[in-house]
Amino acid sequence: MKQTGGDDDAKRRAGESAADIPEDGDVVGLGTGSTAAHAIRALGRRVDAGLDVRGIPTSFQSRELAREVGIPLTDLDEASPDVAIDGADEVAADGALIKGGGAAHAREKLVDSAADRFVVVADPTKESEQLSHPVPVEILPDARGPVADAVRSADGDPELRAAERKDGPVVTDNGNLVLDCAFGRIDDPNGLARTLSATPGVVEHGLFVDLVDELHTGSDDGVEISTY
Repeated sequence: MKQTGGDDDAKRRAGESAADIPEDGDVVGLGTGSTAAHAIRALGRRVDAGLDVRGIPTSFQSRELAREVGIPLTDLDEASPDVAIDGADEVAADGALIKGGGAAHAREKLVDSAADRFVVVADPTKESEQLSHPVPVEILPDARGPVADAVRSADGDPELRAAERKDGPVVTDNGNLVLDCAFGRIDDPNGLARTLSATPGVVEHGLFVDLVDELHTGSDDGVEISTY
């Protein structure tokens, strides 16, 4: 059963483990979230020590952190990532993910899928035998009603994500809205991903299926590395 909460030391170990992967000359996809932030900081320390890499950030947050720690930046128009390092909200036993807790999943999927090697960093609370976390779906603002109806037709329960410390909904870096869609246990992630992708008004959803190459899970005892 998936645990709740999270251990920052475990996240740090996972992030630092993945940050050891890039080599001189690599382009690195820089994910979003607390565990990916540990990887970015660790990569910044390696850059400070002489590592020659460039980063492609997946959000305003990761861009600002990368600049703060001195990682030179580029974009997908200029380079393709050799490796992408990113976190997850839930990781199934087969490596399928749900992402989007930070509302950056559209750009994350773009960068992560373009990478030659996609490495996920997590702590044990994110692991589950089967996906069941609500799926974030980024939508065009005018598509809220039709997409919500389509989600209900797929046996989901959509909820508009509300912003914290401001009135109104969360607005993504792309200027869109997010529906958090609860489907319960997801028996067919591939099928659900196809359904959501085919829904007009959906910009991107948080199901990452058949994308992960490697998972680094931090714990009190170190880091466990799984490959897919």
